Amino acid sequence: MAAAPAGAVASATGVATATGEAEVPSNKGEDLATMLDLSKCIGCGACVEACAESNGHKKPEPGNDIPVPMPTSRAKAEDWSRRRDVDDRLTPYNWLTIQTAEVEKDGQSLEVNIPRRCMHCVNPPCADLCPFGAALKQNDGIVRINDDICMGGAKCRKVCPWHIPQRQSGVGLYMDILPRLAGNGVMYKCDRCYDRVAQGEQPACIEACPEGVQIIGPRSEIIAKAKALATKTGGYLYGLEEGGGTNTIYVSPVPFDDLNKSIAKGPGQPHLGPAQDVMARDESLAAVVATAPFVGLAAGVLTFVRGMRNGDGDHEK
Repeated sequence: MAAAPAGAVASATGVATATGEAEVPSNKGEDLATMLDLSKCIGCGACVEACAESNGHKKPEPGNDIPVPMPTSRAKAEDWSRRRDVDDRLTPYNWLTIQTAEVEKDGQSLEVNIPRRCMHCVNPPCADLCPFGAALKQNDGIVRINDDICMGGAKCRKVCPWHIPQRQSGVGLYMDILPRLAGNGVMYKCDRCYDRVAQGEQPACIEACPEGVQIIGPRSEIIAKAKALATKTGGYLYGLEEGGGTNTIYVSPVPFDDLNKSIAKGPGQPHLGPAQDVMARDESLAAVVATAPFVGLAAGVLTFVRGMRNGDGDHEK
């Protein structure tokens, strides 16, 4: 008897794998989560290229003159528009990067490649603490930034346990308000191809992977598969509890402490160490309570201003 096609298996189990044309399964009322089996990743970069190609229409297009923020001590303009080909770190133009760790396992040298992007937290501080309501978590668990109303204040990057969002100055709504005094661009990060997912398609990175590194499905099913794989292979898990829990679960053949010691870390190069649950801190909870009444209003006002800017406003009396 012939084996069932991978797509058929994915449909039956509720988990989609990289099969080229497989569809994203129903989230069954849960967050959608992904599992990455790091033992399979060969670091080919197909996911990085697919991400860039699929999401190119979402990337910023600043003008030639980017305002210098005032006062200059407040913030510096960040311009990646002439460095769009950089892919060894996260940038406003590169939402997925691959980190490589050289570690030892059973006395042998081992290279582990780790695709890095937004972790899509279960309780995302970027969405909870954005003062303008520009960051949001969808019902399917995808966390994204609405570039129509983002002011580039970078609060999301500051509170993110991995400092994922990246800023491009000279674009966005602030340019039409007070370009030197209000805002500083727009923040960008992986949005897990929310537009593709809405059409039932897989995120581009999953579809393009030749090794089937990632799978996507309802969080409870992904967690069960990740735990089963870790038990079977003697592997290690990351993303279950880090940052209060995420919708990106890594399974590694070696401890994540070892990976974290080996990988390059810095701006645009996230760590793999312990990550605090930002939203469990008292000051974070207090901030949510204090800003909640104003976030919706701010988002509404900014959306209106954006509509007027684009000529979408109703000018009839």
